[in-house]
Amino acid sequence: MINKLVVENLKHRPVRTLLSIVAISIQVTMVLTLVGLGAGMVNEQARRAKGVGADIIIRAPSNSVITFSVSMPAKLIPAVIEKEPHVTAAAGVLLHGTDMFSYVTGLDLTQFNKLNGGFKFERGGPFQNPGDVMVDSYYASEHKLHVGDKVPILNRPWRLSGIYETGMLARLVVPLDTLQDLTANTGKISVIYVKLDDPARTREVIASLKQKLKDYQIRSMEEYASLYSVGSVPMLKEFIWVVIALGVLVGFLVVFLSMYTAVLERTREIGVLKALGASPQYILNILLRETVLLAIAGSILGILMAYVTRFTINQVIKGALIQAIVYDWWPITAGIALVGSMLGAIYPGLKAARQDAIEALAYE
Repeated sequence: MINKLVVENLKHRPVRTLLSIVAISIQVTMVLTLVGLGAGMVNEQARRAKGVGADIIIRAPSNSVITFSVSMPAKLIPAVIEKEPHVTAAAGVLLHGTDMFSYVTGLDLTQFNKLNGGFKFERGGPFQNPGDVMVDSYYASEHKLHVGDKVPILNRPWRLSGIYETGMLARLVVPLDTLQDLTANTGKISVIYVKLDDPARTREVIASLKQKLKDYQIRSMEEYASLYSVGSVPMLKEFIWVVIALGVLVGFLVVFLSMYTAVLERTREIGVLKALGASPQYILNILLRETVLLAIAGSILGILMAYVTRFTINQVIKGALIQAIVYDWWPITAGIALVGSMLGAIYPGLKAARQDAIEALAYE
């Protein structure tokens, strides 16, 4: 009986109910979109790192998971890495940021091709001249590029020599020597990728390299890929908590206003219920159940809207951002919406429960 009364109350004011649901869904979508962007980008970085085909990655001591400093001498490769038993190939790359989430990568194709057989080209081929650049198919599609086009990078034009399949290393690749000269990093690299004759010896080789390169970060590619997470992006975790706090505030204000207005509009109705013997707990129970239904409906709509934002970002906007669907955050965001909504319903609910039956019946 009480559930039917709750549903009828919500249906009786469809516009207010719909607006409340939409407002709650917006906070859910905000959180899911932001977390999805972080997850999508780090997952893409991890996938491309694993696509290199190496068994070990060596990075400078000061590097974080997603940032790279140019502080390793390229001579480490012939002097130390290639002399290590079971190492069949080693390639050093130079990474230079073009914006917050994008890098242009310099590499020696002869070295790099030994790791995995080289790039797989959809059109064109590898660079032949110092001023050539290769891009992956995603970047070419995003910028509508064709082989032979001029691509402005680092304040100079580059000739596009080839478009390769996405999923390996980076979206922009140029000759290592050229990038070193342009960025004043002659003889320096950011990362070293190492290929072994037997992947089962990865731990053994890592232990040996750590004795010779004591301060360097030396990890297997599997371990390195597992480090990619939302928490590895500087300030992103803190920003997510700020958005969550705003989401709770939005849910609180929306439901508070909705329920407070509902209590004022239903003063006589509440008086009738009390005259019929309804207890304060019964009145409060009705309003809290209405709030729970609003929060559930808003959460479902917010999850559906997250798919819309993913389509918009991944297909329509076509930028460097990639949004993933974060299923493990569905119950979290639903809980956030429910908490904010319940907080907003407490005061109106208590106000309704405490109303005097005689005064309520006399209210016009």
